[in-house]
Amino acid sequence: MSINERLDELGITLPAVPDAAGNYVHAVRTGNLLFLAGKGPRGSNGKVGAEVSVDEAYQAARETGLTLLAVLRAELGTLDRVTRIVKVFGMVNAAPDFGDQPKVINGCSDLFVEVFGDAGRHARSAVGMGSLPSQITVEIECIVEVSD
Repeated sequence: MSINERLDELGITLPAVPDAAGNYVHAVRTGNLLFLAGKGPRGSNGKVGAEVSVDEAYQAARETGLTLLAVLRAELGTLDRVTRIVKVFGMVNAAPDFGDQPKVINGCSDLFVEVFGDAGRHARSAVGMGSLPSQITVEIECIVEVSD
C-alpha cells in the first residue's frame, strides 16, 4: 500500500505548505537525510499547563506533524520515498511547572507511526521552552531518511 493510500485509509488530508517565515528553506538534504525546519500549528497559541491543556497541545502537535508531512511530500514528490523517520525534536511552550512535554509531542509521534508503521518510530526529544515564536503551542522539527 502506498503512503497516499494509507493517508486516504486514515482519512488524512495534508495541509498546504506554509510560506517560510524568514530567510530559510523548509528542508535541506545531505546524502540520504532530509532535515526539516521547525514548524508549528496554525492558530494554537499559549502556554501548555496554563492556557492550553495537554489534550489541546497534543492536537497541536498532531497538526504540526501533518504540516511536516506536507513539507516532506513537497520536497520529495511522494511520501513513498521516506525510508524512516529518524529523529523528532519537539519544543513545547510550557508553563514553568509543566512536566508532561512527552505527552504533548506524542501527537506528532503517534501520527508518524500511524502513517509509516515501524518506519515512523523514531528517536525523540521533547522539551519545554519559556516561549516560542508568536506564542505557538509547539514547534517540531525532524530528520528523515529518504531513498532516491
